Amino acid sequence: MEKRFDVTALGELLVDFTVNGLSQQGHPLFEANPGGAPCNVLAMLRKLGRSCAFIGKVGDDLFGRDLKQTVEAADICTDGLILDPRAHTTLAFVKTFENGDRDFSFYRDPGADMLLTEEELPEDLITGSRIFHFGTLSLTHEGVRAATKKAVKLAKEAGAWISFDPNLRPPLWRDLEEARAQIAWGLGQCDVLKIADNELEFMTGETDFDRGAAFLRAKYPNIKVFCATAGPDGSYCWSGDARAFVPAFLLGGTIETTGAGDTFCACVLHHVLKHGVEGLDEASLTEMLRYANAAAYLVTTRKGAIRSMPEPAEVEKILS
Repeated sequence: MEKRFDVTALGELLVDFTVNGLSQQGHPLFEANPGGAPCNVLAMLRKLGRSCAFIGKVGDDLFGRDLKQTVEAADICTDGLILDPRAHTTLAFVKTFENGDRDFSFYRDPGADMLLTEEELPEDLITGSRIFHFGTLSLTHEGVRAATKKAVKLAKEAGAWISFDPNLRPPLWRDLEEARAQIAWGLGQCDVLKIADNELEFMTGETDFDRGAAFLRAKYPNIKVFCATAGPDGSYCWSGDARAFVPAFLLGGTIETTGAGDTFCACVLHHVLKHGVEGLDEASLTEMLRYANAAAYLVTTRKGAIRSMPEPAEVEKILS
C-alpha cells in the first residue's frame, strides 16, 4: 500500500514562554515560542524533505490559531489538528539555567491537547504513514491516553514503524508510578526509541548507559533502534549487535536546549526511513548520531523550536 506520509505524530502542540530579557522595571519579558515535542520532530523532518502530518488539539483561541498557522507554514499537514472552542491552548513557561537546562511550569488543567478523543482520530493519516511517532504527554490523562493507544494499534496494524520518546515531565503526572507504567507501555510498543539520560535512570535505576540500555533491550526486544541522549556528553545507539557513541558538538553559543532532543529524534527517523530498522552496523549508527548531534547543537544556539530547525546545509557545514 502506498503511504501518503513518511511520519505522522500525535500529541501536544503548545506555546513555550521563554524569558527574553527584562522590562524597564526589572521584570522578566516572556517570548511566545510555538512548541510541543511531536511537532518539533515533524518540523525538522520537513527540513529534511520528509512528508509529515500532525494529530492533536489546541484551543480555538489566540494561541491555538497562531499555532495552526505556524504548523501550516512549516508545511506539515494539519488535517488532524482540531481547534476546540471550549478549551484553552496549553501553555508552558520555561526557566532556562546558565547551563541551558530548563524548568517547566505548565498551564494545562485542562489544556486542549488533553481532550483529544478516540472518535476524533483521523484514521487515514495514521494508516497512511510509514512511521507513527508519539510521546507521554498524550498518555497523562485517560481520554487522550485512549486515543493515543488506539492510534498506535491502528499504525501497527497498517505496518508502520512506531517511534517513541518518553519526554518525561514530572509536573504533569498525578504520580510518578503512573508515569513509569505509561512509559513502560510505550517501550513495549516501539521499534525506534529516543530516551534521555534522566529517563533511562528513571526506568532502570542505572546511571551507566550500557547497563541501562541492556536492561531495557532485554525486557523490550521489540525495540530495534535504541537511542539514548546524554546532553552535552553526546549520544548512544544500540541496534542488533551494533553499538555507537558520538560526542556532542560543543562549539559555543548555546542559549537553551528546548527542542534539541526532538531535533535529534527527527534525524534518527530520517536515517531509519532511508535504511530501515534491521541490519544497521556501527558505521551506519555513527553516521546517524553525528548528523543528529550536529542538528541538535544548532537548535541549542537559537530560541524556540518549530521555527528554529536548521537547514540540511547548516548541518553539513558543522559536520565538515
